[in-house]
Amino acid sequence: MKLPAIDPDRAGRHLTASCAIMAELVARHGRCTLMDRDYQPFETLAASIIGQQLSVKAADTIERRVLEAIGGSWSPGGILAAEPERLRTCGISNAKVKYIRALAERVAAGAMDFDAMTAEPDNEVVINQLVTLPGIGIWTAEMFLIFGLKRPDVLSLGDAGLQRAVRQLYGEDQTMADIGERWRPYRSFASWYLWRHLDAAPLE
Repeated sequence: MKLPAIDPDRAGRHLTASCAIMAELVARHGRCTLMDRDYQPFETLAASIIGQQLSVKAADTIERRVLEAIGGSWSPGGILAAEPERLRTCGISNAKVKYIRALAERVAAGAMDFDAMTAEPDNEVVINQLVTLPGIGIWTAEMFLIFGLKRPDVLSLGDAGLQRAVRQLYGEDQTMADIGERWRPYRSFASWYLWRHLDAAPLE
């Protein structure tokens, strides 16, 4: 399945014009790579579950361990073939093991229509479908919209990292919802730059 292409350079120009802080982030971190990711819906959802309430570094480490444990390729069959205890030794909690296996079972049974999600223009409709899965809440669904379906204008107001970046860069008296209005229709790209800010040295 090929998703609609969104021009990251156009998004960068828009964000550069939106405010001086975002202009600095775009200049510092360069072209956004969100659109470069392959469309791998199962892997994206499973990784989002693993990453819940973890730092990016910790989540990446656990994901690598899981990938090794299931044979080097993300698939529902690989997850279901792995013993739950083997997955737990990778650093996943008991609850997350159950959630990932439930996702794998749903996908393996053909009960998750990812192709239909790509054609659905309404983000809320997609979120409402995803949150029926155990362990998938609003944040995880929003991450799937950004990293899986590559929706260009998603702003996860509940993301702790984004909240922290906004406080650091825009001040304690600013709200992400209000500031995010100036980033439309590229709020997913703005989020990527805010996450990059957190991964790197803060702006001087």
